[in-house]
Amino acid sequence: MPALALPETLDLKAAGPLKQAFIENRGNAIEVHADQVRRLGGLCLQVLLAAQKAWTVDGKTFSIVAPSEAFLETTRLFGAEGAFFPTAIHGATS
Repeated sequence: MPALALPETLDLKAAGPLKQAFIENRGNAIEVHADQVRRLGGLCLQVLLAAQKAWTVDGKTFSIVAPSEAFLETTRLFGAEGAFFPTAIHGATS
């Protein structure tokens, strides 16, 4: 299974290369390693969500592996944690 290691900073400049990396891996199951992410911007989050949707439509596995605290917190702040980690919204207790 191909693996894609996300960079530390996923900002506006990173969106194009991130999209291209997903295009190059389309049609294969993929593991996205998010352990190095320290900053996740909205546009890159949109690219990740679109990629996940494309993999779902294709019937291929799309998984985010070892997300950093910054990745988790940013997806939570954007209200997208349930998209990547469905148990996060059901298993969370406040």
